[in-house]
Amino acid sequence: FVSDIGQIQIVRNTVKENTLSDPALVPDADVEEYIINRGKGWVCEIENIIVGFSIVDLVDHNIWALFVHPDAEGKGIGKQLHELMMNWYFSQTDDTVWLGTSPGTKAETFYRKQGWKEVGVHGKGEIKFEMSKEEWVAQ
Repeated sequence: FVSDIGQIQIVRNTVKENTLSDPALVPDADVEEYIINRGKGWVCEIENIIVGFSIVDLVDHNIWALFVHPDAEGKGIGKQLHELMMNWYFSQTDDTVWLGTSPGTKAETFYRKQGWKEVGVHGKGEIKFEMSKEEWVAQ
């Protein structure tokens, strides 16, 4: 929901890895565009406070965001958000999905454990991962 964007931004700007050099780089309008027009988003709430979120983009076929508040890490929230997002994505398209994340991070380890395949480099030295529908369904 658009009404969740404020809390989504709090989570995004609280993470300790894959941080934004400037929070203004991801304005609320961009988040709204991705969850309303380009794809879909999910949130996890604990006591009505968003502690994690994921957003997938059907236009560019990528995971636009998957973040969990540092205080809520290690509870399986990221894994649940990932599963919901991936199941929905592949119910919409057969196109391979990709993402980029910084090397040497918890995110890199997380995606490897979820079966993502490293395929190269993206952006400013991020690892580019891909997942095909066949790979996802086979898990």
